[in-house]
Amino acid sequence: MREREHESAPRGRHAPPLEVRQDRQRRRLYAAAGAVFARIGYADATAEAIAREAGMSKATFYEHFDNKEDCIVALHDDATSAVLEAMRRTGHDYAGADAAGRVRAVIHTFLEVLAAFPDEAQTLLVEIIGAGPRAMERRDLVLTAFARYIDEVNREDAERGAAPRLGSFHDAFAIVGAVIELASRQIRHGEPEDVRDLEPVVERLVLGLLHASTAAAA
Repeated sequence: MREREHESAPRGRHAPPLEVRQDRQRRRLYAAAGAVFARIGYADATAEAIAREAGMSKATFYEHFDNKEDCIVALHDDATSAVLEAMRRTGHDYAGADAAGRVRAVIHTFLEVLAAFPDEAQTLLVEIIGAGPRAMERRDLVLTAFARYIDEVNREDAERGAAPRLGSFHDAFAIVGAVIELASRQIRHGEPEDVRDLEPVVERLVLGLLHASTAAAA
């Protein structure tokens, strides 16, 4: 999820290099696809509708993607990579000594990104489910990557004595699954009103699992 590109690129001798123009086109198509998927759903979306939303020709769409499935998978991969990178930066830059504080900071970043890019969030968490086997395979890979990140952070905190070790990798995956489902429900039903209102719920979930790990180890 990155800053959207709305301005037309200069033409002629002042035009940017081809790879820059293609990247800008792709960003515009991503933003347009997110808007179309969120507005009418993946099933009813078409390459033509996405191209029109982006202010481009259908031929330009097909220069970047084979079809709408290829588009949603590419958007999903790009956006989830950006979200995970934002979470990694937050976790890495956190200056506090307590593990709970780092958990709060990372959760805050995740939910802030979803709130800032609602169309993309709906694509990532809702529309991707109906986009076919390839899309579901990519979704599973991304969920595993998020769980590995949580497990990695927990291991680092446990090694420096700042937190108990989670009981297993399945605990990390349980956190990811619960957070994704909570956010998906918020997007689909508007409960709670703002996705960021889930922050204390997710915090209690994570800290509760850490507390349970402490009790199990005692």
